[in-house]
Amino acid sequence: MSELHLFKKGFSFAVDGPGNRLVYHMRGCNFRCPWCANPECFLPSEGAGTPVEGILKEAEQARPLYIAGGGVTFTGGEPTCQFEALKQALEGLKERKIHTCVESNASHPRLPELFPLVDLLILDCKHYDDALHKQWTGQGNAQVLANIRSAAQTAAADGGMNFLVRIPLIGGVNASEDDAVAFAALLRGLPVEVLRYHEFGKPKWARQGLAYAMEDAQVSAAQAKRFEEILAAPAA
Repeated sequence: MSELHLFKKGFSFAVDGPGNRLVYHMRGCNFRCPWCANPECFLPSEGAGTPVEGILKEAEQARPLYIAGGGVTFTGGEPTCQFEALKQALEGLKERKIHTCVESNASHPRLPELFPLVDLLILDCKHYDDALHKQWTGQGNAQVLANIRSAAQTAAADGGMNFLVRIPLIGGVNASEDDAVAFAALLRGLPVEVLRYHEFGKPKWARQGLAYAMEDAQVSAAQAKRFEEILAAPAA
């Protein structure tokens, strides 16, 4: 089996999926979002990783702690940057009937291969506009949107995979009322969660020797509420 290269792991309750969860933060990301809360993922892996067998053993031993519908979550970084190892880990957890969640930027062309192995899939949609998505992340959004559509179809067809679209709401990037209207047109009918910009990761950028470029990106509670209202409004 393969190895997973991690930069952090630990338990989290009702944040990275339902219940109490064992969360693995995986190294590597193909995006370079300047507001990233985990810039540690940008650094290359050093030395040997954690064998998938070790992950599965650890997940099995932690089973009594998965209260309130908990389980295992893979996040990042971008977990699909280690696609084969991630897939092997999900297969093993599926065999053990442990609830799985993957948080992804939705950019990997093989992402649909993971759908049968995931109980909850959380996909970021950082921008509706391809050019602006590339400007802010370094990558276009065509594959992202294709995977979101595919995930929505899969969730609707068999009911076996729960699915959520997450919009990181960043002032000056994607948080205006016009942005909300455009997101609503793109994602109408899908389950969407909005997360307001925060600077929790800012000190990490300095520790990694990286410059934190975001300024005046805060989004007020009132702005976020209005954004959510537009997303939830029925089509005209």
